[in-house]
Amino acid sequence: MKILLLGGGGREHALAWKIAQSRSCSALFIAPGNAGTAAFGENLPLDLIDFPAIGKACLEHAIDLVLVGPEEPLVKGIVDYFLADKTLSHIPVIGPSASAARLEGSKAFSKQFMIRHGIPTAAYQEFDTDQFNEGSEYVKNHSLPVVIKADGLAAGKGVIICNSHLEAMAEFELMLQQDKFGEAGRRIVVEEFLEGIELSVFVLTDGDHYVLLPEAKDYKKIGEGDKGPNTGGMGAVSPVPFADSAFMQKVKERIIEPTIQGLKSDGIEYRGFIFIGLIKVNEEPMVIEYNCRLGDPETEVVIPRLKNDLVELLQAVAQRTLHEKIIEIDPRVTATMVAVSRGYPGSYEKGYPIYGLKTQYADSLIFHSGTHANPEGQVVTSGGRVLCVTSYAGSLQDAIRKSLDVLTHVDFDGIYFRRDIGYEFL
Repeated sequence: MKILLLGGGGREHALAWKIAQSRSCSALFIAPGNAGTAAFGENLPLDLIDFPAIGKACLEHAIDLVLVGPEEPLVKGIVDYFLADKTLSHIPVIGPSASAARLEGSKAFSKQFMIRHGIPTAAYQEFDTDQFNEGSEYVKNHSLPVVIKADGLAAGKGVIICNSHLEAMAEFELMLQQDKFGEAGRRIVVEEFLEGIELSVFVLTDGDHYVLLPEAKDYKKIGEGDKGPNTGGMGAVSPVPFADSAFMQKVKERIIEPTIQGLKSDGIEYRGFIFIGLIKVNEEPMVIEYNCRLGDPETEVVIPRLKNDLVELLQAVAQRTLHEKIIEIDPRVTATMVAVSRGYPGSYEKGYPIYGLKTQYADSLIFHSGTHANPEGQVVTSGGRVLCVTSYAGSLQDAIRKSLDVLTHVDFDGIYFRRDIGYEFL
């Protein structure tokens, strides 16, 4: 089976590493990929939203299955594009339709969906540009803290937790009247702040059935102790110590199953991964958000713990036979730490050589994110999040120690990483 994997981050490197282990995979192509994915297949220089070019590449390389990594192609309708094209419709694309991807692409849609299907979530109101005065009054009188969310995709930056009414009013105006997030901010969700501890749950569904993958907890803030601005993710751990069988049973009964059934009852076709961002509030799980794909860097701790053949699972999604599969999980703990460029998540420079990548590290994996090979063949930095180190161990403390040890041997100019990933569980 020839597979095309769309994306070029750490998530895609981890997926490429896993797919390449499958006996069912005869050839793997990654578009656009990075310096790390090149070890497992052929990188193709494709734009992720240039659907005609992606379709042409699928026909040229006789692709049998497409796995979509990031959210943008899904929200913009790549699944629908393939289904509508007679020359491509025979190729399964693992990911939701544009209609289903609204679970991530529109905060207002996802909140309406949760309320409609009785899925526990924070109370909210939504406002568009025509409701600015009404919304301002609502924000001004809302209890603090208050959460202001841009409705659409905003590169992970569209959620602001405001601790004063002055800040909340300013953010509300910046989004709705000053185009802070462009089209993504033309509608705003104002939400109550939930106090608790977060985790991420990952489901793979064929539209009728689902399997539950290992859970994870990620760390978004740039600074240790969860200080400073949000990033795309500075690290993650799996399993999550408080997500015991009783808690996860609540998650299945109150959140996962109503989500799958809700999509079916609404007539929404969904085949692929559902990332459910949860928060534990007084021992009860509540949904913060849905994503229509795997998370990054959570994938880099979840996929290494998955013992199943991933390609067989993806084939089962395409054939709607996922109920025949039993998920097998590595009992070891995994912890990943992300190394970023100096200045990230603000402006940063690229092109710095990366050293220490060729060494083999016991029980540790290096997944590339923002890297590419220069004309001389040297792997250099090309993004804010450059790479991450994932380690296996019998305990979280040992997994973290191993990842830290590897990061003392990997270097590039301006390297920075958080040393306190998993801190609240140690």
